[in-house]
Amino acid sequence: MAVDPERARASDLDSMEDEDETTKPTKKYTQENLLAALQDRLNEFNIEHLPAPVKRRIKALKQLQLKTTHIEAKFYEEVHALECRYYQLCAPYYEQRSNVVSGIYEPKDEECLWESEDEEEISTDLKSKVKIIEVKDEAQIKKDNSADDENVKGIPDFWLTIFKNVGMLAEMLQEHDEPILKHLYDIKVLFLEKDPMGFVLEFHFSPNDYFSNSVLTKEYHMKCVPEKDDPFSFEGPEIYKCKGCIIDWKKGKNVTVKTIKKSQKHKSRGSKRTVTKTVQNDSFFNFFTPPIVPDDADAEVDDETQVLLTSDFEIGHYIRERIVPRAILYFTGEGLEDEDEDYEEDDGDDDDGDDDDDDDEDEEDGSHSGGKLQEDGSQPAECKQQ
Repeated sequence: MAVDPERARASDLDSMEDEDETTKPTKKYTQENLLAALQDRLNEFNIEHLPAPVKRRIKALKQLQLKTTHIEAKFYEEVHALECRYYQLCAPYYEQRSNVVSGIYEPKDEECLWESEDEEEISTDLKSKVKIIEVKDEAQIKKDNSADDENVKGIPDFWLTIFKNVGMLAEMLQEHDEPILKHLYDIKVLFLEKDPMGFVLEFHFSPNDYFSNSVLTKEYHMKCVPEKDDPFSFEGPEIYKCKGCIIDWKKGKNVTVKTIKKSQKHKSRGSKRTVTKTVQNDSFFNFFTPPIVPDDADAEVDDETQVLLTSDFEIGHYIRERIVPRAILYFTGEGLEDEDEDYEEDDGDDDDGDDDDDDDEDEEDGSHSGGKLQEDGSQPAECKQQ
């Protein structure tokens, strides 16, 4: 029987392709084998399997590493001391800023010269035209404004505006806090060089109808010593404790608590009564009543308290490190542009933002009590103002 040559060649090619497919691994299969081989290789390395003399030398290297870690801690202590000294050099300028904001000092014309980048790009001819327009606008403004507006002092709502501009602080801010923060005219930092290392935030208020304090303080203590159990986790000074202060609220003006009215029904008689209950209220001023922690820097705290402390420490550090030194840039919004450059878009799941509503149908009275309460309604321990 004759065989067609073309059909025979096609059959041979098909069989060769089938053989290639069965003998040649896929690219994915090869990669998986390679990764598995690398993982096996990594798993093969175990310090316990090393010879005793080698393990002995590894311990010697860890002793050297520990010594360099302690030197690093000393470096951070000196950096903190240097920061304390240089802050003192800046302090007179911060004081002058406070005087301008509060209206105590009116800057001279030569002190108000400042050209932005946009203004520098404008031609001389165009700039002269802009000046004329500005003069006309100013004249019109003066004509239209009331005497109070013309005699405005300092920069009204300077720190309140900063609080609203900075997301971290805006989240703490409530509507009932704003009238109080209108009286905030300065925030200062006092550095504690050692014993303990740390800093104090001072919030200076003008006389107001809410509390009698002229200064509210928040003190932060830091440790700069590698932990005995895990010395190699040391990365520099860390805040481990903070203290607030007692706010002397005037009667009925405490915004950190609120009273609610609750209806109760008698189980047998079916009669109803209304009881009044005092609970904690969301407010920026809860910032001055932080969770209480042990004096021992190495003491452990529960997870819930640790979360609250971590958030508090971040806010305190941010105010010290960013807000106070660059207040005017956060007032104008220029500082916020620098912040945006530090973050990238997060592709993670968005929060649905749905919070569980309280099942109790409580009626809020809206009035404020004179005491301070913790979240569980108990009286917190007093922490004295420094």
